[in-house]
Amino acid sequence: MNVSKNATTVGVMLLTCTFAVLEGLVLLVDVGPSMHNLLPEVEKICSMLIQKKLIFSKYDQVGIILFGTQETDNELTTEVGGYEHVLVLQSLQVVDEHIIDALQQLPRGTVPVLDAIVVGMDMLIKKFAQTNKGKKRLCLITDALCPIKDPYEGTKEDQISTIARQMMAHGMKMDAIVARGWPNKDANNKIRDENDRLLKLFSKYASAKIVHAESPTSLLGSLRTRTISPVTVFRGDLEFSPKMKIKVWVYKKTSEEKFPTLKRYSDKAPSTAMFATHEVKVDYEYKSVEDSSKVIPPEQRIKGYRYGPQVVPISSAEWDAVKFKPEKSVKLLGFTDASNIMRHYYMKDVYVFIAEPGNTKARVAVSAIARAMKEMNKVAILRCVWRNGQGNVVVGVLTPNISDNDIVADSFYFNVLPFAEDVREFLFPSFSSFPLSWQPNKEQQEAADKLVEMLDLAPSNKGEALPPEFTPNPVLERFYRFLELKSRDADAPVPPIDATLKRLTEPDHDLLSQNKSVIEEFRNRFELKENPKLKKSSRRLLIEKPSGFDEERDNFEGADGAKAVSSVESKALVKFAQISDATPVQDFEAMISRRDSPEWVSKAITLMKNKILDLVENNYEGDTFQKSLECLIALRRGCIVELEAKQFNDFMSRLWKFCQENHLNSFCQFLESKDVKLITKAEATDSNIGDDEAKCFMATREPKSEL
Repeated sequence: MNVSKNATTVGVMLLTCTFAVLEGLVLLVDVGPSMHNLLPEVEKICSMLIQKKLIFSKYDQVGIILFGTQETDNELTTEVGGYEHVLVLQSLQVVDEHIIDALQQLPRGTVPVLDAIVVGMDMLIKKFAQTNKGKKRLCLITDALCPIKDPYEGTKEDQISTIARQMMAHGMKMDAIVARGWPNKDANNKIRDENDRLLKLFSKYASAKIVHAESPTSLLGSLRTRTISPVTVFRGDLEFSPKMKIKVWVYKKTSEEKFPTLKRYSDKAPSTAMFATHEVKVDYEYKSVEDSSKVIPPEQRIKGYRYGPQVVPISSAEWDAVKFKPEKSVKLLGFTDASNIMRHYYMKDVYVFIAEPGNTKARVAVSAIARAMKEMNKVAILRCVWRNGQGNVVVGVLTPNISDNDIVADSFYFNVLPFAEDVREFLFPSFSSFPLSWQPNKEQQEAADKLVEMLDLAPSNKGEALPPEFTPNPVLERFYRFLELKSRDADAPVPPIDATLKRLTEPDHDLLSQNKSVIEEFRNRFELKENPKLKKSSRRLLIEKPSGFDEERDNFEGADGAKAVSSVESKALVKFAQISDATPVQDFEAMISRRDSPEWVSKAITLMKNKILDLVENNYEGDTFQKSLECLIALRRGCIVELEAKQFNDFMSRLWKFCQENHLNSFCQFLESKDVKLITKAEATDSNIGDDEAKCFMATREPKSEL
């Protein structure tokens, strides 16, 4: 292939091509002067690429070529001359851990080399010839700071055009990652701008994508270390009515990347067994309860579902008959204002709807409807069954996606919406319902505004700090690196988190140091007072004394019942299922603070009510009144924290009537002496009891029960 030896500027170039399920990957690494400060990050991302191949594509082949070196060793130099300072560090071979070793501590070159694209293309052409069109890939990583030499014939633009057309002819694609944001005192803006312009020409003449990486984290995410081929989840009609249908294809736009499946491994096979699979197979046996030696065969087993205290057996035939079996379809239910669909309604993955490829009428129809929806600020509600035999129906919102590129068609994004059973209701009081003393003043609000503005990850004068498409999952990346260490040494300790990954999990230290005054102003505007009751740990408090009673709370803390609210939520989540006689307050607080099920709050309140009634009813000359008071205090406090004021106020009415009916007026007098009162509006937003009504509750003996 006769192409000028000085074709274009390159940094790190990854050339990939796929032969059936086999991929050939050539790493072209620029070790020239302008790349020296970037090479540590380049070594990381290239090593990460190999690590993932060892997990997901262990039969792929990888080779490494360095350019910018003093030495020269490549086939083109031998065949046609030129192409100096290009060194083949490793020929194509099946991926293994030795390739990772080769990528560590790459040599730093002294000569800027500009023609490695041609060397890489030549290697791919010789290896795969005309096969696998569209699956050969060049991934270029460069700072684009090296000058491009003038060609022997024509202009630089002509050279780019020639190379790009050769790429298209051989079915090659290119991703160009331009690293920016690293300080370089020798950088020439004129050269940089010219190289950026020339790189953009690749996207004009060939299938190429240009990405700018402004930080180590974005550089880490810019390199696609694992390619997942898109697969349609639906191909068929988007049905607006029985007489109006549009042919569409549906793909997943986002999908959570999970840990690779870890398999059980057996070391029982002898070391001489070369073809041992080391698989562990698990078989289950079902035995009779009456006779543990009797194995129940599959035809005598049936599934059972709990229904109250009983188990209802349902056969597989019955279960199959009761299943909902809708037909494959995507149907429009109607349109609504975009403002009616809250962002927090979105569930699961995001899908993209495109017109059927090659169908001009479908493309025009999709574009027309999408633009009409955008103009009217509408969204569509769809009923979707992606495939025949699907056991559930999906209802979701279709949002228009208008393209700003003439060669990219308009499309839709689809998000699944929840059904009533999927929605979780949580009641949070509004600031507007609190007294003015509890609300931020003007100075506090301004300080908070400055703090939020300071921590903006996408300021108007800069690019977004953590764009999702360039931000790798630090948990997964760390796992891959640790897996590589464990493959070499079974006893390898867990290493500290990498500095680049650490930037994804912590605030920007430079940003915080530059805005110390904003942070300090925010701290000064909000006075922090230490709560002496929280000095000791929750467990020590529970052990040393009942948290519902102490010297300061002897009189239920006077008229201000709000002071009785302590941090129930901070109690240790001891999983009590009952309220005992010995430690009822501790059991109640532990139960009401559990968050593994929403039922624990109501259960704890109900059990504590019953415990208080039992204590009052079974007293002997008032010997249980003090413990009853402690339980009542704990119940009141818990109802305030959990916004269950109505339950407490209603219970107080019930308790008074219970005392009247059972001639226990002495307990009412005891509560009156302790100034026990109802929960007021000032203490809980869900209460409708005023301060005056709460104070006279016990005195009037006419408590108000909320209906």
